[in-house]
Amino acid sequence: MKKDKITQLLQDRVFTLTVTIALLFVVCSLIWPDKFPTFENISLVMLNLSIESIVAVGMMLLLISGMFDLSVGSVVAFAGSIAAYFMYWYGMYVPVAILVGLGFAGLIGLTNGFFVAKVGINPLIQTLAMMGIVRGLALMIAGAGIQNLPETFNALGQTKILGLQTPVWFMLLIVGIFSLLVSRTVFFRQYYYIGGNEKAARLSGIRVDRVKIIGFVLTSLLAGAAGILLSSRLGAALATSGRGMELRVITAVILGGASLLGGQGKIIGALLGTIFMGLVSNIMILARVSGYWQEIVLGLILILAVAVDVLAQKRGGVPPREYVRKSSEVTPPKVEA
Repeated sequence: MKKDKITQLLQDRVFTLTVTIALLFVVCSLIWPDKFPTFENISLVMLNLSIESIVAVGMMLLLISGMFDLSVGSVVAFAGSIAAYFMYWYGMYVPVAILVGLGFAGLIGLTNGFFVAKVGINPLIQTLAMMGIVRGLALMIAGAGIQNLPETFNALGQTKILGLQTPVWFMLLIVGIFSLLVSRTVFFRQYYYIGGNEKAARLSGIRVDRVKIIGFVLTSLLAGAAGILLSSRLGAALATSGRGMELRVITAVILGGASLLGGQGKIIGALLGTIFMGLVSNIMILARVSGYWQEIVLGLILILAVAVDVLAQKRGGVPPREYVRKSSEVTPPKVEA
């Protein structure tokens, strides 16, 4: 019995990733005792990964349902740029400009969702095309960058609470809210049904197309919120923001327990994945590894993460329909949301 429990723990990606992060922390603290375990360094790591963690929450939701979105990095740049544009050139009130930025981000998600769910375009093609379109729009709007933004807007991402900048607290809040929603609510459990078996989900009464569209909208909204926070933190909107973020986020989410086949994953895994990626980047900086090698290492981590996922599926590693089984208390045919 104890052996079975140990096996289950070893198959739980959240558990193994948590242990790996703890071991990394201990080893690096011993190697760089004056640099790595300091509050300044850890808070900087958390700040740097906060934006990608917010985006990773939406990506985890999509991967659970068997989809993904390659346009999130461009949405990060576009949402921050459009909000800054209206504040700088038209003097729009900060809250209104933020809502406008989020509105455009949601519209991008709605477009992606419509073409994927209703028209039937492959998510790879649709979001790859949208990535280019949105990045081009961000470049048109922001140009070389929009600076001299209102202080009230900059305070949103630069204020410190208990020594941590506000993006870190927003990240923790979003992860907490979506963790509860995904694990406790009927609507969000439907993503596991869809990722597990889309045809069965349709037959059970789940409105698959609607759920997919909402998933894309939520992902874009989270990317938009992350982009606005990033612009606030930097005090400027840059059209190059979020470049390459989509691949880093997908890597982190797969490391955190998501599967490219869909049907599994936990929101907390997305946070753990980004923490691991952030620690690896920080370690390479402390070790003075060349920036070129950093890109190579991150690429190797992506390959390794996907390989682990494929091997786990072949060997029946992590139970692929974990949440679907737990959700069996909710009778699928009665799901109307």
